[in-house]
Amino acid sequence: MKRVMIIGQPGAGKSWLARRMGEITHLPVAHIDAIHWAPGWVERSRSEKDRLCAEIHARPEWIFEGGHSTTWGERLARADTVIWLDLPTGLRLGRVAWRSLRHWGRSRPELPPGCPERFDPAFLRFIWRTRRTMRSKLSWFYERVPPEKDRHRLRSRREVAAYLSGLSQAVSAGNLGLPHR
Repeated sequence: MKRVMIIGQPGAGKSWLARRMGEITHLPVAHIDAIHWAPGWVERSRSEKDRLCAEIHARPEWIFEGGHSTTWGERLARADTVIWLDLPTGLRLGRVAWRSLRHWGRSRPELPPGCPERFDPAFLRFIWRTRRTMRSKLSWFYERVPPEKDRHRLRSRREVAAYLSGLSQAVSAGNLGLPHR
Protein backbone atom coordinates (compact mmCIF):
# COMPACT_ATOMS: atom_id res chain seq x y z
CA MET A 1 0.00 0.00 0.00
CA LYS A 2 1.69 3.16 -1.26
CA ARG A 3 -1.00 5.03 -3.23
CA VAL A 4 -4.62 4.97 -2.01
CA MET A 5 -7.55 6.46 -3.90
CA ILE A 6 -10.64 7.20 -1.79
CA ILE A 7 -13.90 7.99 -3.57
CA GLY A 8 -17.45 8.61 -2.39
CA GLN A 9 -20.27 11.10 -2.36
CA PRO A 10 -20.25 14.26 -0.22
CA GLY A 11 -20.47 13.56 3.50
CA ALA A 12 -19.34 9.93 3.18
CA GLY A 13 -16.29 10.60 5.36
CA LYS A 14 -13.55 10.65 2.72
CA SER A 15 -11.51 13.38 4.39
CA TRP A 16 -11.82 11.83 7.82
CA LEU A 17 -10.87 8.37 6.53
CA ALA A 18 -7.89 9.78 4.62
CA ARG A 19 -6.63 11.61 7.72
CA ARG A 20 -7.09 8.52 9.88
CA MET A 21 -5.34 6.28 7.32
CA GLY A 22 -2.52 8.82 7.12
CA GLU A 23 -2.09 8.64 10.90
CA ILE A 24 -1.94 4.83 10.78
CA THR A 25 0.26 4.40 7.68
CA HIS A 26 2.25 7.65 7.75
CA LEU A 27 1.48 8.11 4.06
CA PRO A 28 0.96 11.73 2.96
CA VAL A 29 -2.68 12.77 2.55
CA ALA A 30 -4.09 14.93 -0.26
CA HIS A 31 -7.59 16.40 -0.19
CA ILE A 32 -9.44 17.37 -3.34
CA ASP A 33 -11.08 20.31 -1.54
CA ALA A 34 -7.64 21.91 -1.14
CA ILE A 35 -7.19 21.58 -4.91
CA HIS A 36 -10.72 22.56 -5.91
CA TRP A 37 -10.77 25.74 -3.80
CA ALA A 38 -8.32 28.60 -3.46
CA PRO A 39 -8.50 30.84 -0.38
CA GLY A 40 -11.75 32.78 -0.11
CA TRP A 41 -13.89 30.03 -1.68
CA VAL A 42 -12.53 30.82 -5.15
CA GLU A 43 -12.92 27.83 -7.44
CA ARG A 44 -9.75 27.02 -9.35
CA SER A 45 -9.89 26.54 -13.12
CA ARG A 46 -10.20 23.03 -14.48
CA SER A 47 -6.70 23.19 -15.94
CA GLU A 48 -5.28 24.28 -12.58
CA LYS A 49 -7.09 21.41 -10.82
CA ASP A 50 -5.81 18.97 -13.46
CA ARG A 51 -2.25 20.20 -12.97
CA LEU A 52 -2.40 20.00 -9.16
CA CYS A 53 -3.90 16.50 -9.29
CA ALA A 54 -1.19 15.36 -11.73
CA GLU A 55 1.49 16.64 -9.34
CA ILE A 56 0.06 14.47 -6.57
CA HIS A 57 -0.39 11.45 -8.85
CA ALA A 58 3.30 11.63 -9.78
CA ARG A 59 4.44 11.31 -6.17
CA PRO A 60 5.65 7.90 -4.99
CA GLU A 61 3.22 7.76 -2.06
CA TRP A 62 -0.17 9.27 -1.27
CA ILE A 63 -3.63 8.87 0.09
CA PHE A 64 -5.78 10.99 -2.23
CA GLU A 65 -9.42 11.51 -1.34
CA GLY A 66 -12.14 13.08 -3.38
CA GLY A 67 -13.49 13.87 -6.76
CA HIS A 68 -12.37 15.75 -9.84
CA SER A 69 -13.37 12.71 -11.84
CA THR A 70 -11.69 13.96 -15.02
CA THR A 71 -8.41 12.86 -13.38
CA TRP A 72 -9.64 9.57 -11.98
CA GLY A 73 -8.20 7.53 -14.84
CA GLU A 74 -4.71 8.85 -14.13
CA ARG A 75 -5.21 8.46 -10.37
CA LEU A 76 -6.47 4.90 -10.78
CA ALA A 77 -3.50 4.03 -13.02
CA ARG A 78 -1.13 5.05 -10.21
CA ALA A 79 -3.17 3.78 -7.24
CA ASP A 80 -2.59 0.36 -5.75
CA THR A 81 -5.65 0.60 -3.47
CA VAL A 82 -9.15 1.98 -4.12
CA ILE A 83 -11.68 2.59 -1.38
CA TRP A 84 -15.28 3.50 -2.16
CA LEU A 85 -17.22 4.90 0.78
CA ASP A 86 -20.77 3.98 -0.24
CA LEU A 87 -22.75 5.22 2.75
CA PRO A 88 -26.50 6.00 2.95
CA THR A 89 -27.76 9.40 1.85
CA GLY A 90 -29.42 10.24 5.17
CA LEU A 91 -26.20 9.63 7.08
CA ARG A 92 -24.23 11.75 4.59
CA LEU A 93 -26.69 14.65 4.79
CA GLY A 94 -26.50 14.58 8.57
CA ARG A 95 -22.73 14.57 8.49
CA VAL A 96 -22.59 17.58 6.17
CA ALA A 97 -24.99 19.52 8.40
CA TRP A 98 -23.01 18.53 11.51
CA ARG A 99 -19.65 19.50 10.03
CA SER A 100 -21.12 22.89 9.06
CA LEU A 101 -22.08 23.46 12.68
CA ARG A 102 -18.89 22.02 14.13
CA HIS A 103 -16.57 24.12 11.93
CA TRP A 104 -18.84 27.17 11.58
CA GLY A 105 -16.84 30.25 10.62
CA ARG A 106 -13.53 28.36 10.47
CA SER A 107 -11.80 26.53 7.63
CA ARG A 108 -11.96 22.75 7.92
CA PRO A 109 -8.56 21.00 7.99
CA GLU A 110 -8.90 19.83 4.37
CA LEU A 111 -9.70 23.32 3.03
CA PRO A 112 -7.31 26.15 2.27
CA PRO A 113 -7.21 29.10 4.67
CA GLY A 114 -9.89 31.70 4.12
CA CYS A 115 -12.67 29.20 3.40
CA PRO A 116 -14.76 29.45 6.56
CA GLU A 117 -17.41 26.78 6.96
CA ARG A 118 -20.93 27.94 6.25
CA PHE A 119 -24.35 26.38 6.04
CA ASP A 120 -25.17 25.86 2.37
CA PRO A 121 -28.72 24.67 1.62
CA ALA A 122 -27.86 24.50 -2.09
CA PHE A 123 -25.12 21.96 -1.31
CA LEU A 124 -27.57 19.81 0.67
CA ARG A 125 -30.01 19.97 -2.27
CA PHE A 126 -27.16 18.97 -4.60
CA ILE A 127 -26.39 15.93 -2.43
CA TRP A 128 -30.05 14.90 -2.49
CA ARG A 129 -30.56 15.61 -6.19
CA THR A 130 -27.46 13.65 -7.29
CA ARG A 131 -27.73 10.77 -4.81
CA ARG A 132 -28.61 8.23 -7.51
CA THR A 133 -26.66 9.56 -10.49
CA MET A 134 -23.42 10.03 -8.54
CA ARG A 135 -23.77 6.63 -6.93
CA SER A 136 -24.26 5.09 -10.39
CA LYS A 137 -21.15 6.85 -11.66
CA LEU A 138 -19.12 5.66 -8.66
CA SER A 139 -20.44 2.12 -9.09
CA TRP A 140 -19.52 2.15 -12.78
CA PHE A 141 -16.01 3.36 -11.94
CA TYR A 142 -15.52 0.92 -9.06
CA GLU A 143 -16.52 -2.05 -11.21
CA ARG A 144 -13.72 -1.11 -13.62
CA VAL A 145 -10.97 -1.16 -11.02
CA PRO A 146 -8.48 -3.73 -12.32
CA PRO A 147 -8.40 -6.99 -10.35
CA GLU A 148 -4.71 -6.59 -9.45
CA LYS A 149 -5.57 -3.52 -7.36
CA ASP A 150 -6.68 -3.84 -3.75
CA ARG A 151 -10.24 -2.55 -3.58
CA HIS A 152 -12.73 -2.02 -0.78
CA ARG A 153 -16.36 -0.93 -0.86
CA LEU A 154 -17.35 0.20 2.61
CA ARG A 155 -21.11 0.60 3.14
CA SER A 156 -21.50 1.40 6.82
CA ARG A 157 -19.75 2.96 9.79
CA ARG A 158 -19.15 -0.53 11.10
CA GLU A 159 -17.37 -1.58 7.87
CA VAL A 160 -15.21 1.58 7.97
CA ALA A 161 -14.26 0.86 11.61
CA ALA A 162 -13.44 -2.77 10.76
CA TYR A 163 -11.31 -1.68 7.81
CA LEU A 164 -9.33 0.77 9.95
CA SER A 165 -8.87 -1.82 12.67
CA GLY A 166 -7.54 -4.34 10.14
CA LEU A 167 -5.28 -1.70 8.61
CA SER A 168 -3.89 -0.77 12.01
CA GLN A 169 -3.21 -4.44 12.80
CA ALA A 170 -1.54 -5.00 9.42
CA VAL A 171 0.71 -1.96 9.88
CA SER A 172 1.62 -3.06 13.41
CA ALA A 173 2.53 -6.51 12.08
CA GLY A 174 4.54 -4.99 9.21
CA ASN A 175 2.33 -6.64 6.59
CA LEU A 176 1.79 -3.70 4.21
CA GLY A 177 5.25 -3.01 2.90
CA LEU A 178 5.05 0.56 4.18
CA PRO A 179 8.29 2.45 4.70
CA HIS A 180 9.43 2.64 8.31
CA ARG A 181 9.13 6.17 9.62
